[in-house]
Amino acid sequence: MSGSPHFADAPLGLLRHHPNELRARHCHDDPFVAVVLEGGYQEAGDEGRFDVRPGDALIHHAYESHLDRVEAKGARVLVLDLPPELADSPHVRGHVADPDALVRIAARDPRAASALFAENFVATPASAFDWPDILAHDLRADQGFALADWAERAGVRRETLSRGFRLAYGCTPKAYRAAVRARAALDAVRTTRETLLDIAHRLHFADQAHMGHAVARLSGAAPGWWRRQMDTRRA
Repeated sequence: MSGSPHFADAPLGLLRHHPNELRARHCHDDPFVAVVLEGGYQEAGDEGRFDVRPGDALIHHAYESHLDRVEAKGARVLVLDLPPELADSPHVRGHVADPDALVRIAARDPRAASALFAENFVATPASAFDWPDILAHDLRADQGFALADWAERAGVRRETLSRGFRLAYGCTPKAYRAAVRARAALDAVRTTRETLLDIAHRLHFADQAHMGHAVARLSGAAPGWWRRQMDTRRA
């Protein structure tokens, strides 16, 4: 897949974030989970905005983008492979009762630590902080509305909409919608037999070619390539 986009690394094991570190919006191609051990940070991305503290955990699916704002005291995080049984989970935030046990087991057997995480992960409901989170939720749920109409209904000035959302999520609402739409298209291409034309129509792309360009920009490969991979795995 020559010409693939640049993806951020999420190395398995212990990871330390510096005090007041700001990681600009970035994309990971591999799924993983992050368990907070010390300190905390705010993450804002394709699945919402979350403040996390020790014991909290975030599930990251493939090709998801987010930014991280680390607290003044920094943060220490354990990164594990996403357990297969949680790959299709609609929940992205939760907590584990004994994160130190995960650290001890991960030092010997990362796969066993990932399996233990799956057994002990308890999902916690997401909550909106303010209007950018509500807009992000609405963009994920219904991608066909006009942003100007949303701003009028929410009582947010149009000139404030883009600026305020960018401050919270690191991108404009338009770019956020495009990223969410591309991920939804890629997921449908990789996991269903829905025709490419039907996917493009359902997700409000201008046409199938528009969807193809969006998927390729996100993942580095066109929808046809992903479909062939799926067919090969099922053969």
